[in-house]
Amino acid sequence: MATTILGGGIAGTALAAALARGGDKVTLYEQRPSGSGGGAFLFMEDRAHTALTALGVDPSALHAASQPIQGLDYTNSVGVHSARMGQGHRFWLRADLITVLRDFLETSGAETRFGTTVTEVRTEADTVVLHTADATPLPLTDTLVIAADGIDSVARAHLDPARTPVYAGDIVVYGMTTNPLSLPSPAAVLHFYDEITPEGKGATLGHVWTPTTNALWFLRIPRSPLPADDLGLRPLAEWSDTILEAAPANRALLETLLAHTDSVHVSNARNVPLDPAAAPTPPLLLIGDADHAITPAAGIGARDALEDAHAIHRALTTAASPAEAMANRRTQIRADRERAQRLIRQSTGRPASS
Repeated sequence: MATTILGGGIAGTALAAALARGGDKVTLYEQRPSGSGGGAFLFMEDRAHTALTALGVDPSALHAASQPIQGLDYTNSVGVHSARMGQGHRFWLRADLITVLRDFLETSGAETRFGTTVTEVRTEADTVVLHTADATPLPLTDTLVIAADGIDSVARAHLDPARTPVYAGDIVVYGMTTNPLSLPSPAAVLHFYDEITPEGKGATLGHVWTPTTNALWFLRIPRSPLPADDLGLRPLAEWSDTILEAAPANRALLETLLAHTDSVHVSNARNVPLDPAAAPTPPLLLIGDADHAITPAAGIGARDALEDAHAIHRALTTAASPAEAMANRRTQIRADRERAQRLIRQSTGRPASS
């Protein structure tokens, strides 16, 4: 059976390359042109890197393109503090991770169709029909279609139309300084600071720096969602006042970061509810954000997507059921999220948000 993968992001690219390297016939569709990374930056723990290496990605390439995080530190404005060692965490520019995976893909033998937008997916018995922006509908028979096409998945819109993205109540502003900085906080530690207001939880500031890399920072601000025209890469001048007003307890730190930042990436934090979800059923399966997107503040979306890709790969290479593999992944994801909620309550003294 051939495999078609929709979406050339982190999980889709890794899965396509791993299957093709094993001799499978694989076709990958991605609407962005080849080499386009998109996104801002992300943090991934050891489980994500373990999934990547299990798929065949060279560990030395992963380490060369990312930086280690030694620990995670949490403080809030009412005095709660907690800290723990990193669990193999590394921080990435998303474009750098995509570059590593595109290099892995280029020598795999997979057929790639970059710059092709899949506008609609339909299933007819055992056939999946792809509709693209620039071609006649393409019926795929004797083909497993894996939809890794993200939070606005056209495949999920067909399979599970009631499960639409839900605004998580926050916007997220990402920034990166234009040069390395020396900051008062410990280096190579991911720092989180919550502003607690009389109404409840306010903004969350996160940052990490090392002496040799540009500092990365983000601010999660509770507010109504932004229109599409205000999202993406924006000049810092549009956002500097809002950023400083949202995190008054960290004004001095933010003023330093902003003085060395030219632009920010702005997004609406969104989730895709996992419950209730239709059971995974071939010939069309969802993985990653197409199935179970979670707000970036949770920091586990990329890990979950890569573990999905690894589970599908393992099923297909051992003649097991990929649908059962994804059903099991959903069980694990639910358990992981419940465990994470308990840890947040214990370490921060506040109810966990989605």
